Amino acid sequence: MSTNKKFKLKPEEIIQLIDPMVGCIATDKITVDGEMVDYMVSEEPDNDIDSGWQFFSGTEDQDYVDDPNNSAIYDVNTIANCDRAIIPYLDLPIGTQLERIRATDKFQIIPG
Repeated sequence: MSTNKKFKLKPEEIIQLIDPMVGCIATDKITVDGEMVDYMVSEEPDNDIDSGWQFFSGTEDQDYVDDPNNSAIYDVNTIANCDRAIIPYLDLPIGTQLERIRATDKFQIIPG
């Protein structure tokens, strides 16, 4: 797969921050534009290489999210390198939705 995207982090800048996990979905707002994760959700994985995690900056509108060119599958460790604040929450159960508490590195669970 070839891409013309200029990622915020170069491959050599990514270090192992978490125990190996499988893939996740993240938008280009995080991986290309360098925005912080503002919303993260753990859904039922589609297969053995899917963690179920999805990461968004919170600045995406529905048209942006609906365009498959604006997101991709990454190793969860890559997104942890983009925003280390997600790390403490990665073991939460399927169905968990979290949003960043403004101006902090903490997230809160969204009820329901």
